[in-house]
Amino acid sequence: MKRKLILPTEVKVCATCSYWDGERKVDTEMQLVVVSESCVGECLVQSKASPSLTEASAESQDCLWEHLAPDEVAPGEREGGSAA
Repeated sequence: MKRKLILPTEVKVCATCSYWDGERKVDTEMQLVVVSESCVGECLVQSKASPSLTEASAESQDCLWEHLAPDEVAPGEREGGSAA
């Protein structure tokens, strides 16, 4: 059985980046990511394999770590359009 880790979404590792395509479970309500300790996914920015626990600060300058939280919608704005 693989060990699973529970990470707060604000921790800057590959598993918590919106550009990381790997196996993870995201709980947006609790702002947590559950990932296997040995999971490897693909960094969509750098087009390379990247382990889930790689720190964003340890990556090259090409790293564009982006928070997993959805963008806040401003009051009055609707999906697919702007405020009237």
